[in-house]
Amino acid sequence: MGVFARLAQLIKSNINDLISRAEDPEKMLNQIVVDMSNQLAEATKSVAVAIADEKRLAKQMEQEAANAAEWRRRAEMAIRAGNDELAREALARRKEHDQLREGFEAQWSKQKASVDQLKKALRLLNAKIEEAKRKKNLLIAQKQRAEAQQAIHKAMGGVRDASAFETFDRMAEKIGRMEAEAEASAELAEEYSGDVLKSKFAELEMTAGADMELLAMKREMGLIPPAPDPAQVRVQPAAAPAHAYTPARSVEDLEQDELAAALAELDAEELQAQRRMQR
Repeated sequence: MGVFARLAQLIKSNINDLISRAEDPEKMLNQIVVDMSNQLAEATKSVAVAIADEKRLAKQMEQEAANAAEWRRRAEMAIRAGNDELAREALARRKEHDQLREGFEAQWSKQKASVDQLKKALRLLNAKIEEAKRKKNLLIAQKQRAEAQQAIHKAMGGVRDASAFETFDRMAEKIGRMEAEAEASAELAEEYSGDVLKSKFAELEMTAGADMELLAMKREMGLIPPAPDPAQVRVQPAAAPAHAYTPARSVEDLEQDELAAALAELDAEELQAQRRMQR
């Protein structure tokens, strides 16, 4: 094989490969159906012309048969008139029309058989085109389903990549570490730059409120005696001087005493904690 022949074959194979890659099955199927529909239209026109020729031959055959019948009538009329010569001429003309009728009849028979075959072929072609249209829709649906499956498999292939999951886990760990560092920074900022005394009193108020609620619940449950009513508290004589007495204490005074005791306990715990830290 010569160099030019091999080069031509290489060029032809590359062109065929490009054409194969550029072919879209859906577009190709649509174009095939369009071409077949155009062929059907052309075939329909041809069949229509053949049918017209058949009808024309049939009319000519009928006309020649009518002409032959007319010349026979004229021959009979000449015989009745006693003109045999004229009758012979009329019969000769009748024979000519009979021959023409026979010729048109033969042509009409052949044309009719051809038209019948063309009609049958046209019906078959129409049926094939309708079948092709149905198959086209089915093939296009299969092609779209195949493309969807390929897209899904491609996406799943990307998800199966281990590096993607590792990156996801690493980012989650990094975000968790950043969140913990932010919480620690907020605690340090509140401890060293905030109002410590205010924080202590806020904590004391929370503790005192819980203690008061605990005492109230114990009184409701009957575990401790109820709080004395200021209106019913009697004056108790003091052990020291004879004229000294202790006034009745209200609920507000009791609450203040409990709050002072809780504050003293909190200070003691803080002092012990500082001592442990110094050691």
